[in-house]
Amino acid sequence: MEGVEMTMQSEYMTIQDAAKKWGITERRVQVLCASGRIEGARKFSRVWAIPSDMEKPSDARIKSGKYLKTTKADGENL
Repeated sequence: MEGVEMTMQSEYMTIQDAAKKWGITERRVQVLCASGRIEGARKFSRVWAIPSDMEKPSDARIKSGKYLKTTKADGENL
């Protein structure tokens, strides 16, 4: 069973490890995992496991300060 545990440890990193690696907060990594932005991230009970070879996802938050509400059907501004 130790071999399986060692494989899991080398294939995945924790929220804390990802935050240090990517230079962002642990909370931001949690939000990225919960929103499905980190491909391959899995939740075991209350703990996220992130593939260790993952790169930091691009920042999709609005930076202009303007929020443009659009409908999904036609893409026009409301």
